Amino acid sequence: MVTGEVYEDWEAVYRDNIGRVYGLMFGKVGNRADAEDLTAEVFVTALRPLLLPSPVAGVRAYLLATSRTVLARYWRRTLGQQVTELVGDHPGDMTTADTGSHAVGKAERILAALPDRYRRILQLRFIEACSISEAAKALGVSVANAKVLQHRALRRAADIAAGLEAG
Repeated sequence: MVTGEVYEDWEAVYRDNIGRVYGLMFGKVGNRADAEDLTAEVFVTALRPLLLPSPVAGVRAYLLATSRTVLARYWRRTLGQQVTELVGDHPGDMTTADTGSHAVGKAERILAALPDRYRRILQLRFIEACSISEAAKALGVSVANAKVLQHRALRRAADIAAGLEAG
């Protein structure tokens, strides 16, 4: 139960934040099974260290930080390195953003170095915030093919990024 701006128990934390955390994870990984697993991992990871009762803002900030860590581990396992960073302006904001001009310029250089289909799938998914099925439709491919394109595009983008840092 949430009383005022304080979570009294874990059920209240879970009920109030499950949709937010799941939406964030689904938006990043693009498939239900992985998003569900990652969401569960966030809550299991947060369960032990978080003491209740706690302020809502503090719990949300902690869940965002935990989500960032869980997602980074997922991308390292999946692609061999971290390719996603989560930034929130305030504890309740679970959105993605990177407004630094250096980072924007680097992203533009990486996208420019990608083949057209790889660049387009990443633009659709991460810049235009399309779902995987919307991106597949825009590209005229199946959802499975769009997932493969996204996976390959992220790997290539990571390789290009590593080359930019080395050079």
